[in-house]
Amino acid sequence: MSSPIEVPISDDMIRLGQFLKLAGLAESGNHARDLVADGEVAVNGEPETRRGRQLLRGDRVTVSTPDGEESAVVA
Repeated sequence: MSSPIEVPISDDMIRLGQFLKLAGLAESGNHARDLVADGEVAVNGEPETRRGRQLLRGDRVTVSTPDGEESAVVA
């Protein structure tokens, strides 16, 4: 697994689905929804099934892919 990329946000928080797209971990809103629904997304090491979960700076999002895991940190 490579080191997580840091993705700056402009507000104090961002929803998980939006962050997945912003960080390049999902290609679209539909792709983000499918990743979350399929259990492929974890926030701070815990599986997350709510696409609308509010993320704060410092939260780490990890997506399982066929090639391994990709991570991004809310900055």
